[in-house]
Amino acid sequence: MKLWGGRFTKETNQLVNNFNASLPFDRRFYKQDIEGSIAHVTMLAKQGILSNEDKEAIIAGLTSIRNDIYSGALQFDDEAEDIHSFVEAELISRIGDAGKRLHTGRSRNDQVALDMRLYTRDELTQTDELLKSLLKVILRIMKENTETYMPGFTHLQKAQPITVAHHFGAYFEMFSRDRGRIADIYKRMNYCPLGAGALAGTTYPLDREYTASLLGFTGATANSIDSVSDRDYLIEFLSAMSTIMMHLSRFSEEIIIWNSNEYRFIELDDAYSTGSSIMPQKKNPDIAELVRGKTGRVYGALMSLLTTMKGLPLAYNKDMQEDKELSFDAMDTVKGCIALFTGMLATMKFNKGKMRLSANNGFTNATDAADYLVKHGVPFRDAHGIIGKIVLYCIERGIAIDDMSLDELKAICPVFEEDIYEEISMETCVNNRLTIGAPGKAAMEKVIKAEKAYLAEDWKKETLTR
Repeated sequence: MKLWGGRFTKETNQLVNNFNASLPFDRRFYKQDIEGSIAHVTMLAKQGILSNEDKEAIIAGLTSIRNDIYSGALQFDDEAEDIHSFVEAELISRIGDAGKRLHTGRSRNDQVALDMRLYTRDELTQTDELLKSLLKVILRIMKENTETYMPGFTHLQKAQPITVAHHFGAYFEMFSRDRGRIADIYKRMNYCPLGAGALAGTTYPLDREYTASLLGFTGATANSIDSVSDRDYLIEFLSAMSTIMMHLSRFSEEIIIWNSNEYRFIELDDAYSTGSSIMPQKKNPDIAELVRGKTGRVYGALMSLLTTMKGLPLAYNKDMQEDKELSFDAMDTVKGCIALFTGMLATMKFNKGKMRLSANNGFTNATDAADYLVKHGVPFRDAHGIIGKIVLYCIERGIAIDDMSLDELKAICPVFEEDIYEEISMETCVNNRLTIGAPGKAAMEKVIKAEKAYLAEDWKKETLTR
């Protein structure tokens, strides 16, 4: 059944039908479509536009359709143009003329705008929950590794000693910001477009605020043209998902490096690794590599929708049908990546001795050695040059600064005393850094306490009303 055709005298070309149809992909929000329709007829009956008998018949019919689709008892009709026409046709076949009154006071324009908004809102909450699970794993790793020393890097060069807790804390911040973006999008998009009609509202006395409340929205949208032509919320979500993937990709890159034979910082669980068909010794970080690869896929969805929307005049245009397929794919991709990455991190083991040795052998305590000289009256720029000479001396002999004798140190700078060894020990280098955000154990424990409290909060209590 088509929801149009009265002014047409010829059947649509089959190729046109196929090209125009959206049921193959918009069928996935049948629940949202039916939920919106139930709210719509409930409002129509409240306003006296629809009888209570028709309302009850329609709601019973829609509920049975939803249940039958979910159970598999009802299969989608590939001849239907979209999910809206499929549901309406099925409803009429089940309850008769009452089903023909379902569409009173609405257009497919505001109907699809509602469905996509409801679907995106649900996806936002699911993505947020997955991010929260990831953050819980990261926080657990932080708690367990406040004294697990490793090199911190700049330019992929060993720079200063830090801890695993400190390094993972950086990703905790990233994914926390991602959750903040999701919360912001949710609050901004949580307004109901239903009742906007095709673009100019309707002459029926609709109670749009009542419909909005039934569907858990903050309120009704303020402009009927914008209601049916807005996809900002979806662009924002795709942007937020792209940022999530960027963070996952950066993390994946480090996992891949740490897993290499040259680093051996970590051991990936067998359940999250694969082998080689020809090289029996291989244990590949495929999950991390695939997450890194799928990042471009999500970026592509964002660029596609931005490009689709950039030249569209108001109000609704059929081009906007292209908002769905790539968006659905991006949503599925991001959720899958977060879930798999979380499992990989949760089962990963750290080679603590290897990480500490790497930090020690990389002259990561050189800055602290320079600070030691500054504390004993040497100007920083001179201290910097002295430590540079010491590093060169160590490189030529294949040793660390800690391995030099006091006599060797004094030969380069007489300011050095026996206490230098304590000052440049791994523990001192890390734990003396106690400013907010630093890797020292005491500073990290404060952060971990704050992050635990953050995870106990739920931003949705303020915005999620259904």
